[in-house]
Amino acid sequence: MTVQQQTATPTVLVYEDDPGFPPRVNMPVPHPVPQLDTQPFPTAIADAAPQPDGAGPGTEAFRYWVAADALSRATQTWGPLVPTGTQWHPTAGRALTAHLDAGVDLNAFYDRKGLWFFRSTVAGVTVAACESPEVVAHETGHAVLDALRPQLFNAASAETAALHEAFGDISALLTSLRLEPLRIAVLAETQSDLELSSRVSRMAEQLGAAIRQGHPNAVDPDCLRNMANSFFYRDPVHLPPSGPANTLCSEPHSFSRVFSGAFLKILAGIFRQQDLQDQAGLAKAAEIAGQLLVDAVVAAPVVSAYYAQVAGHMIAADQRRNGGRYGSPLRSAFIRHGILSLEAATAITEPEVARRGAGIAEATPGGSEEEGLTAVTVHGTSYGVTQPLTLSAPAQERRFGIASSDPAGGSVRPADPEQVATSYLEDLFRRGRVHVPEEHRTAAALVDDSPSRLKTHEVIRSTTGEGLALVRRCFD
Repeated sequence: MTVQQQTATPTVLVYEDDPGFPPRVNMPVPHPVPQLDTQPFPTAIADAAPQPDGAGPGTEAFRYWVAADALSRATQTWGPLVPTGTQWHPTAGRALTAHLDAGVDLNAFYDRKGLWFFRSTVAGVTVAACESPEVVAHETGHAVLDALRPQLFNAASAETAALHEAFGDISALLTSLRLEPLRIAVLAETQSDLELSSRVSRMAEQLGAAIRQGHPNAVDPDCLRNMANSFFYRDPVHLPPSGPANTLCSEPHSFSRVFSGAFLKILAGIFRQQDLQDQAGLAKAAEIAGQLLVDAVVAAPVVSAYYAQVAGHMIAADQRRNGGRYGSPLRSAFIRHGILSLEAATAITEPEVARRGAGIAEATPGGSEEEGLTAVTVHGTSYGVTQPLTLSAPAQERRFGIASSDPAGGSVRPADPEQVATSYLEDLFRRGRVHVPEEHRTAAALVDDSPSRLKTHEVIRSTTGEGLALVRRCFD
């Protein structure tokens, strides 16, 4: 290709990662016009595509191309890693559609119909969620995980919900690391110690800064969440439902940091074992870590102590794919964050993986919505609901007899499915996240009708029997 042909290739201006918040802002760079209709994860944007004319920040054309570029990179990140035949959840349609101006809010969500991005003006700055590649890649990650494990969508469990949020942040991380300039930049910023805070570990700096204006302790000091953290596992059943960003609570975004923090350390450990610790070695490490995570979430049973099972299956996947080459950084990261106890981390041996290998190898993506879940019915009146309320609790058989760390030593005894589900339900009501229609409310109903609080769940008439059921609307 000649220089003349190269300069004729149409490009668009985009942010490569988060735009930042004044006065610390990133500069847009030219990228080739992104392709959205790619397999196995075709995407679309509800708005018509503008001309690739170099429109800059603050314009709708710029926001369109930033979102399109991030969608394309996110799906190209996960597409090669997922099993053959993986596709979007059926209700999303053939292509996952993004809606770039869904209303006024500092938020974004995935709801099985598409991706929805909101915007608001804070301190004179218009903060559009679609203008952050990290936010776009995070929400796309929800859709990818839903394609792999639809059972997680309605599971009444803080740990499965938190894994969804961690997967979203990991999606943002790996999508950023597809870009050579960002790999070079993060290696320079961290002096090749990827466990340190960096522009790719800090999630959604602009959105975090905007939220911090009204809720100073709700997010990290320099971003929304940081994967460079030291949060240690606690059974979410025993955690408070909410709290400041410097503490751990059962709220899924908060609790997700335990797993995403471990994943960053895994990436760093795999990178240290590459032949060359350069940007190409980082690209390879990101691909390896992402593949192990995909293998694990496809195979891991949906159980109450879900983090430990996913961790165990990542170690098992490494033994199958790489002969256990990365077992040390995997075990170290999961132990440091308490996701695996010392006893559990040493229990997943090569013979143990081989003994259970057939079941793992037969694992396929997708499956029935109810697979691995059991119905738990509670008294609706305790929650201001007129009839008995049915929840979908995680209850598959554990493949590995492992558990997370008890801070006092040893392993945590996993809570039973009913306790997990009822604790999760109480926390949802405490946080005002459940929409209860008027006809299903008792006279003593304590329902948060604040229009500014997104309802991630709703109570509906049961489709499988009498009474009511709790179902998820979206992941935000």
